[in-house]
Amino acid sequence: MSMPFRQQRSLSRRAAMGGVLGTVGLGALSAQLEAAEGVRRNDAPMAPRDSLKITKVETLLVKPRWLLLKIHTNAGIVGLGEPILEGRAKTCATAVEEIAPYLLGKDPRRVVHHWQAIYRHAFYRGGPILTSALSGIDQALWDIKGKALGVPVYELLGGPTRDRVKVYSHCGSPEAIRAGLAEGFRAFKTGVSGDRPARIIETKAFVDRVAERFAALRSAAGPEVDIAIDFHGAVPPPTAKLLIKALEPYQPMFIEEPVQCQDVALMAEIARGTFLPIAAGERIFTKWGFRDLLEKRAAAILQPDLCHAGGITEVRLIAGMAEAYYVAIAPHNPLGPISLAAGIQLAAAIPNFLCQEQVTLGEGYLKSPFRLEKGYIPIPTGPGLGIELDENALADKIDHDWRNRESYDREDGSVVDW
Repeated sequence: MSMPFRQQRSLSRRAAMGGVLGTVGLGALSAQLEAAEGVRRNDAPMAPRDSLKITKVETLLVKPRWLLLKIHTNAGIVGLGEPILEGRAKTCATAVEEIAPYLLGKDPRRVVHHWQAIYRHAFYRGGPILTSALSGIDQALWDIKGKALGVPVYELLGGPTRDRVKVYSHCGSPEAIRAGLAEGFRAFKTGVSGDRPARIIETKAFVDRVAERFAALRSAAGPEVDIAIDFHGAVPPPTAKLLIKALEPYQPMFIEEPVQCQDVALMAEIARGTFLPIAAGERIFTKWGFRDLLEKRAAAILQPDLCHAGGITEVRLIAGMAEAYYVAIAPHNPLGPISLAAGIQLAAAIPNFLCQEQVTLGEGYLKSPFRLEKGYIPIPTGPGLGIELDENALADKIDHDWRNRESYDREDGSVVDW
């Protein structure tokens, strides 16, 4: 039986040595090894000079609210990404469709070049929709490049800086904390729980309720477990300051988006008024957006979202900028398993990583879901993003019409943030 073409090309350095030692001298050995490695290196499925072209760009609406991307190539390698903005999945899909003519026929391995072209050839640059579309495309191109070379993406970013990646779960009650601990989580995030949206000037009773409920979570978790709290940019500044002061005795891991991220000067003022770490960044895009946060010392922890901020390419640069300010990176991710996979690849490659958000480890979406070990996920060893979609499991999850919720004050009917 003849060997498949892919196996015929899987000549490793060791196999090359075995084939030539008996017939040539050491002088000719080096030349033959170099010739063998010119065909392919490190058991990669493709040689660096092999033709690789993008042939198709495909998006899939996937429940509960995600948009997944497949970039197909002439070599059969398919790159995966998540070009999504929550509540705007169809808009992002249209943005990807508009970018697709640029990608078709091009070599996907020129990842940074394509990032620059897609971003800079738009006269109106950036923004949440276009940057989210670019982010998912960037993830998929890195996935293709890693698969073509037979290595994880983190190897292409300089190699691993750690062996495992800390992740956190979400909780809203002591019971949820205890359930998460039983599953193996050692870090959590909650929200502001005061029975109603926070108002511009709050009562003592509201502030006390929020603090007491966080104290109950701390009691359930114990002092060795991290618990962050997300204000979601929905708490007015005067109330945010009161809540932070009330929460200080329970030492949250961080206060996320204490106020709207657009007011960087105000966030910097809040950061100077507390010893608790301030985190922000899920609604900030590209290195240019994060520069202001860093220069004004508005956050001790940056939370770029790899589906919004510019993908792996851009968040790697943001992490480098943050390192110069001694600021940590905790990637935002309330999305799907491809987003998580991209975040893990980044976390494995940067020195200033703190913790990775997740809402799914991939059960029902991936052939091999991520595995949790004492609060950490071991870094994957597979090529590219290290994941494969489970098409059979996805079959009943295709299509959705998820929308952002509408929130109103229950007493006067006015619009409130969510």
